[in-house]
Amino acid sequence: VQLQASGGGLVQPGGSLRLSCTYSRFTSDLTSVGWFRQAPGKERSRVSCDNTKNGRTYYEDSVKGRFTISRDSAKKTVYLQMNSLTAEDTGVYYCATEGPCTTASMGPHYSYRYWGQGTLVTVSS
Repeated sequence: VQLQASGGGLVQPGGSLRLSCTYSRFTSDLTSVGWFRQAPGKERSRVSCDNTKNGRTYYEDSVKGRFTISRDSAKKTVYLQMNSLTAEDTGVYYCATEGPCTTASMGPHYSYRYWGQGTLVTVSS
């Protein structure tokens, strides 16, 4: 496993969580890191990505204004701050790298090369 995702858990609707994706096994900083999620019975879908090469970040429409992606290169960690969570945000969240990421678009899951193991986010009262 090249990346380690953590920070998931059970949260009430309207609550917040911060996910972390650590890529300490990589010797250099990563250009693009993306977050995906997979709800039960659904395909893995895009959430957000960060690209240090062009300074761009991307957010899926459903999370715009609620989620924020950030990076601490010194710690080799990318964060996903998730606020105003709803039941529709429930799923396993994965981080991945070496895939397309621009402000306008983010590549689908099969376009990302390296993956973490996923962390479960459950939004429920």
